Amino acid sequence: MTLSAFIASLESTAPPQELTAPLQALWWDGKGDWEQAHNIAQDIENSAGSWIHAYLHRKEGDRSNAAYWYARAGKSMPFNTLEEEWEHIAAALL
Repeated sequence: MTLSAFIASLESTAPPQELTAPLQALWWDGKGDWEQAHNIAQDIENSAGSWIHAYLHRKEGDRSNAAYWYARAGKSMPFNTLEEEWEHIAAALL
């Protein structure tokens, strides 16, 4: 799936079946459902899950918790916008 197709899929009511759990979490965030995204992300025990978990805590304004999850993901806290980070994560995981 391309990034543009992933973004276009946000018009649907449910994520595409073929999405991995990390991409499902990102998809729900893209739909504006932070809680659903977080529920999925917190159960993913790999670096992709930690990266999305970090992004979600950054989005809610909890920078200290975000920093913890970025470190678990092997990433640094970014300085770009949340929208840019969302697209960057999606592109990296697709």
